[in-house]
Formats: sequence, C-alpha cells, structure tokens
Amino acid sequence: MASVSDTVTSPFRGFTLREWQQHYRSAPDSLRTTLSLVMGSLSQNDNAWIYLANAEQLEAQILHLEALRHQHEGSLSALPLFGVPFAVKDNMDIAGWPTTAACPAFAYTAEADATVIANLKAKGAIVIGKTNLDQFATGLVGTRSPYGAVPNTFNPDYVSGGSSSGSASVLARGLVAFSLGTDTAGSGRVPAGFNNVVGLKPTKGWLSNTGVVPACRLNDSVSIFALTVADAQTVAQAAGGFDAADAYSRRNPFTAPVAMSPHPRFAVPDSLEFFGDALAEFEFDQALERLNSSGITLVPVDFTPFRELAEQLYYGAWVAERTVAVGEIFEESPEAMDPIVRGIVANGLNYTASDAWRAEYLRAELSRKISLTLEGFDALVVPTSPTIRTQQELVQEPVLYNSQFGIYTNFTNLADLSALALPSSLRADGLPAGITLIAPAWHDDALASFGRQWQRSLNLPLGATGLAMKSEEFMASAPVSAASVRVAVVGAHLTGMPLNFQLTSRNAVRVEQTTTAATYKLYALANTTPPKPGLVRAEGGSAIIVELWDIPLARFGEFVAEIPAPLGMGSLELADGRRVKGFICEPWALGEATDITAFGGWRSYIQSLNSPVKS
Repeated sequence: MASVSDTVTSPFRGFTLREWQQHYRSAPDSLRTTLSLVMGSLSQNDNAWIYLANAEQLEAQILHLEALRHQHEGSLSALPLFGVPFAVKDNMDIAGWPTTAACPAFAYTAEADATVIANLKAKGAIVIGKTNLDQFATGLVGTRSPYGAVPNTFNPDYVSGGSSSGSASVLARGLVAFSLGTDTAGSGRVPAGFNNVVGLKPTKGWLSNTGVVPACRLNDSVSIFALTVADAQTVAQAAGGFDAADAYSRRNPFTAPVAMSPHPRFAVPDSLEFFGDALAEFEFDQALERLNSSGITLVPVDFTPFRELAEQLYYGAWVAERTVAVGEIFEESPEAMDPIVRGIVANGLNYTASDAWRAEYLRAELSRKISLTLEGFDALVVPTSPTIRTQQELVQEPVLYNSQFGIYTNFTNLADLSALALPSSLRADGLPAGITLIAPAWHDDALASFGRQWQRSLNLPLGATGLAMKSEEFMASAPVSAASVRVAVVGAHLTGMPLNFQLTSRNAVRVEQTTTAATYKLYALANTTPPKPGLVRAEGGSAIIVELWDIPLARFGEFVAEIPAPLGMGSLELADGRRVKGFICEPWALGEATDITAFGGWRSYIQSLNSPVKS
C-alpha cells in the first residue's frame, strides 16, 4: 500500500483560494517558481495519483495563462483562479493527456479538454495531475482500482471512499487547492465525509459532462472537493454553465433562493440506520443538537421513498446504464476490468427494455413523493455515510459494505436534487464524520450559504492538513451570486412591513441590515397605501437604514413590475461604498411629502406614529 505521507512539504500546502490570490497579488511573477515548488512536493509513489503533469504539459499551461493575463493587461481580477493548482479525477479529458478511468486497457489520449477543465483554465487554474478512482467510477469505496486502494487520509487502515478517492485524498492533504470528482451515486460526497473536506454535488446539468467518461449519463454530475465551502462555491461558478455540446446540460432558471430563510427548517429521516457503528450514530446526534441549538427547526419525515429510490440505482434496471457506458471493453476484453466492477456491469444484461421503462416510471413516482416530502423545508439533513469500513472488511464484503455507504446518497441524482457534504466532527477513534444537506435542483447557492456558516462555527482542521481555517476566511462576506440581484429596501418592504411578502413569495432572502452613504434624504410620501417612503440623493443628507435582500434573477422583473409611481428602481450607494439596486423616488412627489430624514429609517418613523402622545 502506498504511503499517504509526502516526501517534501510544499510551502503552499493547505492554501485556500483566498491565500492563493493573496500570494499572487504579492508575487505576480512567481508563477513558474510557485508551480515548481508544488510539483516538487508530489510523489509518483503516491497511488492517489494516476498521472502527474510533465514539464512540457505544465509549461504549455503557463504560457496559455500568461497570454490570458496579457489580454487583461496584467490584471488578475478577471482571473480569480490565476495559478491555482488543481487535480482531476482520471475519467475527465485533458488535451494531450491519457484518460484511463482506472482501466489501463481502456486508456486513450484525449484530443480536447473536458468543458469544465476548459472553463477552469479560462479563469486561470492549472491542472497538475489526474487522480485514482474506483474503476469506471463504479463504487463508493476507493478500493476497486488496478492502481491500488487509496487509503484514508486519517487512518490508512480504512477506506478513503470512492469513486473519487484520489481527488479527495490529494485535496484533504492540501496538495492542491481544489479537485474535481464525479458523483452519480455519492462519489463526490462519501470521500468528502471520510476525509474531512467539503464535497459539492451540484444540480445535474449545471457543470457540463462533455469530455467526461460516463458512468450513468442520466445521473452523472461533475463534483468539487474543497477545503472550504466558499472555495467549492467559487470553483463551481467558474466551472459551470450551459454547454450545447452536452445533451443533458441545462440552463439555470434563476428562480431558486440563493440563501436559506432566516429561520431554516430541515427535514430529518424518521428512521436512521448506522449498521452498528455507534460512533457514527453518536456524531450525527451531536450534529443534530448543534443544528437545533443554532435555531434550525428539525422535523422528522418519512424516509421510505428516499430509501426505495436509493436501492434502484444498483439493484434495478438503472444498472444497465453502466453496461452501456462501459461499452466495448466489457464486450471484447472483460478480463481487463476489475472483477467486482465487471460483475456489477454484467448485471445490466439481466434487464429488458420493458424493465427499463418500468424503472423510469418508478423513479418518477418516488421522485414526486420526495419532492412533496421536502416542500416547506430548506434542506434534508443526513449522515454523509452511515458508517466507515477498513480496507480488510471491504475485501471480505465488497458489495454489501459499498451498498451501506450509499443509503443516504444514491437517491440524490435520481430525484434531481442538489447536495453539499460538510465536515461535522472528528470521532473518538480519530476518523472524520460528516453531514450532507440535500435540497431541490438549483438550490446550490442556498446550501452553500448555510454551509459557510456551519463551517465557520466548527473548530475543525482543514482536511487532513492539521491547519486551522484562517481568521480572514471567517470574516469573508458571502459573495453576490450571479443567480440573484441584491436589492436595498427602505420602507414597506422591510421585514415585518406590509409589502415584505412581495420579496418572500419570490424566494428572496434577507442578507443584512446596513445603511446608505450619508448622502440621502428620506421622505414620507403623501396619499400612499400602504404608507411608503421616498429615498432621494441630496445635499445635506444622512445615512438611512436599509435591508439588503437577494432576489432570484428570474423573479426580479416581477418584483420591479409591482413598484408604483413615483417610486422606481435605481442604484444606491451604501455606507461601505458598495452599490446595489434599490428604491428611488421621482422628485415631483416630494412637494407634498414630509422630510423624515432625522429618524434615520422608515421603521423608526412608523414607530413614532404609533407611540402614545405624552401629555
């Protein structure tokens, strides 16, 4: 078994994206030196890697990046991933590199970059190697590879989880800033849980699968491993987007919330199975207690349809999709395949076209039940895995124990849900424990908004690096999502006010309370129902209290259409210099209005009207 220790420690080990950006801002011409140090810290004897970039492949990427930088006149602002090293599961294509899917007999040299790789390179990222996996991405264990089982980064006697085993391992050890996996049944979440890192399983179709060796095309998702939720979210936004070349790529409708409601409600399975793993059960109970104490409402729900759908992925006609995906090598050279993977793929031959249609009807019925179950909830919270096993145990029960790992993951893509695996705690035996939040499609940003808060609340090391999250990561504010419009409201749309429902009914989420720049005047408009203020930029103004709300992009037009004259939507300057959309007022309406600037905000003015008059 290969050691998970590194022969040389990189000075950049465990760097988050923020730290990489700071590094290159202070040393913008250090690209070659930096990447040389990173590559020098990697070992060819580390079986988490299948392939490492050679000098020519690295130089080609550096030249490409320097050309991009020149196009942007030396500015790094348009290249948020400038010089950031990342790893790729070896079932994705990189031009001129071999793709093996952990099957040497299947190997070929890719002619073009997978779309997600091209997107990340366009933002400045540098791919430094390809990682080990359960062959043809078939498994949740990380042991089904001719390149060897990838050991757990906390205890090498245990499995790393799969199929994206190598990607989770190199990321957890801080060898790269982020890594890509794939997730069909849980392959981007189980390894995250077993190695104390973040695993983002995006909505199907957000990240293109062009250039990715399929496992089950209808249910495949490129996934992201990162040390922080913020990094995973940033990478997903850079890598994702509609791809006409991928028949299953989808456009984001921009109707989903981009953050969770102020008082989140989480569904929890009414019956939980841990297969005798008392430590896993204890840690999940502890996680639920932390959620509850933080103000999350936890509600038990019937988990039956979730469990039934999870069983379909490997124990129904859906397995025939893997048979189709593997194709010629299974038909012509089955002996070249891992015997366990070959056995799973062979099961697909036992089903007919009629079986496949019946399986689809059952999937749709169970998915509808799941959708109805999750209505009114911000997310479903589950253990990322109910248990973990040693490598020796997997030798004895390779199929049964693999199946156990997937009971809280297998249903997710079949039901068209988004998911985020989060570190939760370290067990008494030193192994990581994790939770996963699951929500409807396109709720990725909402899950990330909670995940950022959750990760900040924990005192956990980043992955297996032993490093703590830096203070600046704690202080970082949530980014404005491209899927939403940030709007400042000043009057009847404030929380608790009569028109606030126009925001909440459109999945808008309150971000914060702040103030405008000290250059605005506030007026109480005459003859408006309900009473409304007018905000005007003027000399002698003051800072006015506003609330910031994120409205899903596709709902913004509906919201603006309801704004009556003399009000309108413009751009406001906030006290800290930010500019956001916000309510403004036409000057003609101010003649009969009352200047209430001295109150500092609409709520104080309304409260003054309702206060009893003192004699």
